[in-house]
Amino acid sequence: MDVMDKVSQYIRVFNHFDENGDGKISPSELRECVEAIGGKMSNEEAEVAVELLDSDGDGLVGLDDFVRFVEGGKEEEKVNDLREAFKMYEMEGFGCITPKSLKRMLGRLGECRSVDECQAMIAKFDIDGDGMLSFDEFRAMML
Repeated sequence: MDVMDKVSQYIRVFNHFDENGDGKISPSELRECVEAIGGKMSNEEAEVAVELLDSDGDGLVGLDDFVRFVEGGKEEEKVNDLREAFKMYEMEGFGCITPKSLKRMLGRLGECRSVDECQAMIAKFDIDGDGMLSFDEFRAMML
């Protein structure tokens, strides 16, 4: 999907939420849409959600706020996916990827590497120099 398709989808969804067509989503419009898709949201929850998303302080969610929210969710999904991938490589219970655990995982993926080669791969992204990759170092490597 190219950027223009994505933008037009965001606009379509935004306009669906914006029932009165004023170019903004109010707390009541947000609550009605959430309930229309089978969710539950109180007036207070809708007000808090709009307050968190509202960047210009007018008490409403504009299209830019909406897009930032949708894109931010995708960022959260990426981080969750990376956590799952990290757990696959981190096998020794240290909370880090070691040269040995990297060698083992690469072997499962059909990539035969020596411990020394794995050590060299880790060294490129090992910010704190401990010889292992923490989740933050792994994330920096992957993004």
